[in-house]
Amino acid sequence: MNKIDVFSSRTEIGRLLELRQEGEYWDFKKEWHKNKSDLLHDIICMANNLSNHDGLIIIGVDEETDYSICDITSNPNKRKTQDIVVFLREKKFAGGIRPTVYVQSLSFRKSEIDIIVIRNDRNTPYYLTEQYQGVFANNIYARIMDTNTPKNSSADINIIERLWKKRFGIDATALDRALLLLQTPCDWVDSDGGKKFYKYAPEFALEEISADDCRNGYEFYLFNQCDSHPRWYDINIYYHQTLLYSLGGVSLDGGRCFTSAPQTDGISLYKESYHHWDISYKYFVKGSLEYIIHLFYITDNMDEELTARQRFMECILVFESEYERMKFNDFVIANFKKYNVDEFTNRLPYFPDLEGYNMDTFRNEYLQSQLLQQMLKDFKS
Repeated sequence: MNKIDVFSSRTEIGRLLELRQEGEYWDFKKEWHKNKSDLLHDIICMANNLSNHDGLIIIGVDEETDYSICDITSNPNKRKTQDIVVFLREKKFAGGIRPTVYVQSLSFRKSEIDIIVIRNDRNTPYYLTEQYQGVFANNIYARIMDTNTPKNSSADINIIERLWKKRFGIDATALDRALLLLQTPCDWVDSDGGKKFYKYAPEFALEEISADDCRNGYEFYLFNQCDSHPRWYDINIYYHQTLLYSLGGVSLDGGRCFTSAPQTDGISLYKESYHHWDISYKYFVKGSLEYIIHLFYITDNMDEELTARQRFMECILVFESEYERMKFNDFVIANFKKYNVDEFTNRLPYFPDLEGYNMDTFRNEYLQSQLLQQMLKDFKS
């Protein structure tokens, strides 16, 4: 999971504030920690949360006054990412492995708040081997629901077991493990049978199979390539001989670039069109299987593939989360009339006359994709 952008942070914080409670991966603080051992304890607990989500310590929210926002600009204990990195580096963590932490400042409701983001990974459990003030050595602290393990205690044995299982991947389903492994494409190698397999766990394999002749239709984004002829595939993910997941793939620009096919959604702009889409789009959500596979096929070919991939992505919307995508749909409904799709006609690629196809439909879909790209930029700003 990449560092969340400003828009995603704002929407995520707004969503959590609406809940009016703390939770298994988020904690509210009115101001920055005065006591460094409290800060360290909170970070370790969040690094050991069980939600499989980045931990968020949100500073500048007062629970006692109905979760009101408190500006922390002049807070004397305010810290930057580098301050916390140095602070953690000085502590004796087991195995020398420390949580990955960064601080993100955010303008929110006309005030400035800070978010300490503790990255989710599989190095749990995090714990000290040397006591630091009130944070004890060898105590394993964790975040359970909305509560941290007290400093003078260790988490229950069943919680500790879950943290160790997370480290060794014992708790993950086969598909979850496959998705994790697919995020390091350099560790996958080709086999004689045409499949790719993970070299450290060859029971995980990936195969591209050319789709049958009946799946030879066009999509609008294909016309943004020099070679627009469709070449569709099935991408199959296996564990031993078991098919874990199958999704569509597409070879772009005569085979110069390969990617997973994007997902499709649409928006009904008017009440009378509630049961059908007035505008549709192709998209990826970061962290989704489709997007992970898309990244998996990026190679070091910086010439023909780069051009084909850039032309593909000019037509595809990329969202940080499903929540962001739903909010964007609301934004489009509220603001669509402010935009003029004809302003993007100068971007139209060449559309050949194909027998059996309504080429005006493809042109409209392409123009809509360009308009929505602009709306997404405006939405995030």
